[in-house]
Amino acid sequence: MNYIGSKLSLLDFLYESITSIIDKNCNTFCDLFAGTGIVGKYFKSKNFSIISNDIQYYSYVLNKHYIGNNEYLKFNNLNNEIKDLEKIDIKEKYLAVCKYLDNIDYERGFIYNNYSLGGTKNKEYKRIYFTDENALKCDAIRMKIERWLKNKSINENEYYFLIASLIENIDRYANTASVYGAFLKKIKKTASKTFEYNPADIIIGNKKNEVYNRNANELIENIKTDILYIDPPYNRRQYSDNYHILETIAKYDNPNIIGKTGLRSNRIKSSYCSTKKVFNAFNDLINKSNSKYIFLSYNNEGLLSLDDIKKIMSNKGEYGVFKKEYSRFKADNNRKNSASTTFEYLHYTIVKDD
Repeated sequence: MNYIGSKLSLLDFLYESITSIIDKNCNTFCDLFAGTGIVGKYFKSKNFSIISNDIQYYSYVLNKHYIGNNEYLKFNNLNNEIKDLEKIDIKEKYLAVCKYLDNIDYERGFIYNNYSLGGTKNKEYKRIYFTDENALKCDAIRMKIERWLKNKSINENEYYFLIASLIENIDRYANTASVYGAFLKKIKKTASKTFEYNPADIIIGNKKNEVYNRNANELIENIKTDILYIDPPYNRRQYSDNYHILETIAKYDNPNIIGKTGLRSNRIKSSYCSTKKVFNAFNDLINKSNSKYIFLSYNNEGLLSLDDIKKIMSNKGEYGVFKKEYSRFKADNNRKNSASTTFEYLHYTIVKDD
């Protein structure tokens, strides 16, 4: 996914920096603002036990699969519905289930009715986040997954895998510049194609992992970890606004929506996106943390100043920082920015013993 603040291009930098500081006895890695789970996935592949959290439900779904699932999925209760599924090797069953869902009949549902031109043509606001076909296909797959869960044809692990796969696939065909704060007036080339329901990767592991859907400042009081990795929002862009449709696809809860863009009326607002609240929120988080090491990813355009970060993190122990230049995230390639690159700072604290 093309995600605000994604650390995909910085994974090697993060890993090399973090492992140059920590001791050899570190086994647990807490990704407190997990987003798409890109950092947690990477450290899971390096044999760390992961604690993953994000307050957005679509993020929770992605991480319930990528972090929570450690084994190939059996889908035993779908043997009667999907022909020859029981004969397929366990390492390929998930492929067969996705192929089956990729070819089911379309259905009208919440996404078609509210986020496609066909579904909104007679409504106050006409929206084209997806083509009619992709919206219908998305609804059909999402409703099928929910019915399977309710009649116990799939278990929880299989459920999160299937929704995670849907979120990733439909996102690639959204008719947006990148985020869901607005849609394009005409269907762009990539959005005009019918999406394929391909499976999300499965990361096999043997470590116990935990995944939460909580407010980070509340959850932190119950977390003990070797490495605390913090990657909070750093500017005023609320993730609940920019990814509201993914939240609705994940929950499929028929929410009350408002305005031209169909925003969920009950969106979560983060204190880390508020100039007035961010200092106290971050200070509270660091003070309540219980870890051997703290690492904070934050770029040079964030609401918190470098001095504020140093002041807060130094209170917990020995402070230091790494720095790397990288390409700026652009939601709109036509938008002119003062620079095409920005700087990522990885602040760290070696926590002092009490």
